[in-house]
Amino acid sequence: MPIISYKDLSQYIADRGSDAFLPVFLIYGEELLVRNAFDELLKALLPASQRSMNYDPLDGIQVNVHEVVERANTFSLLPGTKVIALRDARIFYARQDKQRLLEDARQAYEDDNLKKAAGHLLSVMGLLKLTFDDIDQTNRRRALGSDYGSGEENRWLDEAIAYCRENNLAVPTARDDSQILQHAIEKGFARGNHLIITTDMVDKRRGLYKTLDAKGLIIDCAVPKGARRADRLAQEAVLAERKDAILGAAQKTMSPAAYQALNAKTGFDLRTFSSNLEKLVIYTGQRSEITIDDVESVLPRTKIDAVYELTNALADRSPQQALFYLDSILSGDIHPLQAFAAMINQIRKLLLVKDFIESPYGRNWQAAGPYDYFRERVLPDAVAYDRELLDHLDSWHKQLDDGADFQHSGPPAKKKKGKADTDLLIAKNPQNAYPIFQLFKKSERYTKPELLRAVECLNQADRQLKSGGPNAKLVLEKVILEICGRQDQGARGTA
Repeated sequence: MPIISYKDLSQYIADRGSDAFLPVFLIYGEELLVRNAFDELLKALLPASQRSMNYDPLDGIQVNVHEVVERANTFSLLPGTKVIALRDARIFYARQDKQRLLEDARQAYEDDNLKKAAGHLLSVMGLLKLTFDDIDQTNRRRALGSDYGSGEENRWLDEAIAYCRENNLAVPTARDDSQILQHAIEKGFARGNHLIITTDMVDKRRGLYKTLDAKGLIIDCAVPKGARRADRLAQEAVLAERKDAILGAAQKTMSPAAYQALNAKTGFDLRTFSSNLEKLVIYTGQRSEITIDDVESVLPRTKIDAVYELTNALADRSPQQALFYLDSILSGDIHPLQAFAAMINQIRKLLLVKDFIESPYGRNWQAAGPYDYFRERVLPDAVAYDRELLDHLDSWHKQLDDGADFQHSGPPAKKKKGKADTDLLIAKNPQNAYPIFQLFKKSERYTKPELLRAVECLNQADRQLKSGGPNAKLVLEKVILEICGRQDQGARGTA
């Protein structure tokens, strides 16, 4: 059965007769979209009047997969359709998903759902084969990582552990639940029984996913979380759909300025976005239009800005914006050194572009040139420039290797084949040309001497941060002000 989007679920249901539904469904992706798709599918499979006896919901964090299989193969007490729902399943998770599960646990705790936080924590412990002693305050850094110490910021861990102990919750045994479920689906369930699985992520390489694709229906509710233009357009489309649904049901409208202000306060957080919009519906009462004043009066700013917003502000030479975004991301889970590394990388890229422009390769660059001109005339030269840079790096590495072999008395070390690897390239992905074009435009805000002074400023800040001296945020704020500050007369303001 082909995979369908959540947008097509209504049509899928409309095209099916009462007895034509498949035995198993997988719904994955964005939490709110998954929940809405689940409710719609359950309503089609099993009317509310029949659910008291023929609906069997199971907690995917806590339940044993053998119990899921057993219930799927048990006939219902009453004739007709029976639905078994495995909600928030973790069957596609593996050891490498530890960080994601821990973040889910922390978020559940912050949402005042200690039961769910404990469930996520137990999932991590099962995957890593940990005991409660392994994650007590003495050992947890070694078991979970250096970010999970005994400080106030990890109080949620202590409370989740206490909840598990008080409720006698056991750590799940490490086993391949997905393989067990896969074999059960291949074998088939009791006639009239349907299994619905919901999860936030899938691994399309797993045998379970391929079996679900062959035997059932997969409903894709995923929304890309990246910062690429295509990702942002997809996110904006989902938010617009949600806005239209909520406002349509309330028979209200929203001005474009108010909608933009709402987006600026929440970012792409569909649950928060929906909750805030529903608050605005209630707040405006009988009034039909939601205005920007309503948004500013009612809603706090909850959006945690991505690091790229900071680096863009730095490249735009906008100290006010850069300081704003620095404060925003540091109030989240971003470590100051992560923000600092991003700032270093941006200045290095701008300096590299300056070097390209001043080299023979940059002869076609025109600051006022349009995007099509850049893509056709400048981008190929940037690719050639990168290629020469890689050749130089490869040659330098070879010389270093030859020198090491000369000093080494034993047999020569085995050489690695291939070009030297570096992220210091202008056009690392030439197929995505527009961000490269924007980088060139932003480079016009700085002169090369200014960028060289910025490198010196970053070097000094690096020593301060690693020496554990001044407050890290103050150091980064000073860096931003110094880099974005006084301009040379040669600096241009185009972008």
